[in-house]
Amino acid sequence: MYNRRKFIKVSAAGASLAALSRSAVAETLAQTADAKFPIVISTWDFGIVANKEAWKTLEKGGRALDAVEAGVKIPEADMKNHTVGRAGYPDRDGHVTLDACIMDDFGNCGSVAAIEHIAHPVSVARLVMEKTPHVMLVGEGATQFAVEQGFKKEKLLTPESEKAWKEWLKTAKYSPVINIENKQGIPGNQYNHDTIGMLAIDAKGNLSGACTTSGMAFKMHGRVGDSPIIGAGLYVDNEVGGATSTGVGEEVIRNVGSFLVVELMRQGYSPEDACKEAVKRIIKKKPETAKQIQVGFLAINKKGEYGAYAIQSGFSFAVCNAEQQDLLIKGKSIY
Repeated sequence: MYNRRKFIKVSAAGASLAALSRSAVAETLAQTADAKFPIVISTWDFGIVANKEAWKTLEKGGRALDAVEAGVKIPEADMKNHTVGRAGYPDRDGHVTLDACIMDDFGNCGSVAAIEHIAHPVSVARLVMEKTPHVMLVGEGATQFAVEQGFKKEKLLTPESEKAWKEWLKTAKYSPVINIENKQGIPGNQYNHDTIGMLAIDAKGNLSGACTTSGMAFKMHGRVGDSPIIGAGLYVDNEVGGATSTGVGEEVIRNVGSFLVVELMRQGYSPEDACKEAVKRIIKKKPETAKQIQVGFLAINKKGEYGAYAIQSGFSFAVCNAEQQDLLIKGKSIY
């Protein structure tokens, strides 16, 4: 029987919950008031122009998802960028294969890996998210899907990339270079890759992210790195924040790096400290390997605070908000 004593207890509990709810809402509103939304951040110096494109959407009150897609399409289309998109260096067999993923504020995500002949893999990844029951499509299947969705098949191996590949074939020696984005055009076998990872918070305080790359130059045909792997190259949790990575993807995958960063932020780590801890775990597992490679993480939390950390010095990231559209920050590093 539902007696008066039970009614009083339930009413008291309800009042307590209401008070907690009001407190939580007040705290959230205070955080939002202090935050400088919208904001977009991305890896490396080519993130500056990418951020500016994303900002066109954000400053109009647009959704973060639309902003990150538009932003990373800029380096994807840059014919001088040999680490992302259509001008990327090929694998050792001469195939230009691209990887990308995207994730929104509802936890929806889409990805393509080892896709060929399509200039904007991030847009294909978004359609995988929105128009299929799957998260990832790869290889010929990804290309087939893209064509079915109206994308044009193109020859992506540019004369410049083909020349670099043929030069590499003289020795066919694979020797990655740290921070290659600052060393484009170096001769012989010294090529590597890097990625653009972008994270944005829109005017409503919602997060989205995107990550896209042409992968390791002269990699084995079929190799896929961390960039299209949800939780490795990119992860977004709208309650906590988002993270993305750059560098040697194998080590990021082994540590599920971006997911780790977000979970550390959930535990109370700042974005910078979370990135640093993820880097330290890579080094702890393979200390000798870590001295030879670069891995960096970039993160932003729900309050709009951001930070980054890398194994090696030289990692940079770009920030864009209402106050400044061309800020480039040097990330901290272990070594």
